[in-house]
Amino acid sequence: MSSSPPAGGQTPSGYPRRVPSWEEFANAAPRIAEVFARRHAATGNLCMLGTLRPDGYPRISPMEPRFFEQQLWIGGMPGTAKFADLIRDPRFTLHTATVDTHVADGDAKVWGTVEDVHDDALHQRYAEALFAETGFDLRGRTFPHFFRADIVGGASVAVGGGHMDVTMWREGGEERVVRKH
Repeated sequence: MSSSPPAGGQTPSGYPRRVPSWEEFANAAPRIAEVFARRHAATGNLCMLGTLRPDGYPRISPMEPRFFEQQLWIGGMPGTAKFADLIRDPRFTLHTATVDTHVADGDAKVWGTVEDVHDDALHQRYAEALFAETGFDLRGRTFPHFFRADIVGGASVAVGGGHMDVTMWREGGEERVVRKH
């Protein structure tokens, strides 16, 4: 069971709380969501996770966030520094892995806060789905931390036709595109 405050409230650390499903985010920011989902899939789910270290400096870590039950989840090996960062300060950013300096396939990033969801039934459904998809077996295990990404902003880049389109979105607004030549 989640010990989260009601939607529209604040997280225990005082950050604004927003719980959009990935579908809600995709409806509000379709261009960004499409580029993010496409690049996420193309890299085998690899993204770079940005968190804040205890000294306030940024930390960037490779990880494989997953879409499950219309949410974006940040899970992984317990006891990592990146998870200690998220427990202390729930702000994050995720950037799709980019290897092409010309960004021909685009790239995207989303940011917001995470909520550590403690729901054994959800964890087991996730473990079953993960096993069915990848063969990686977490079935029957307890998840000390399982972070749902609550997205409050995003941006993407698309290159083509002699220009670059930078699409930006913030919660409560609409996507806007800036074309650069």
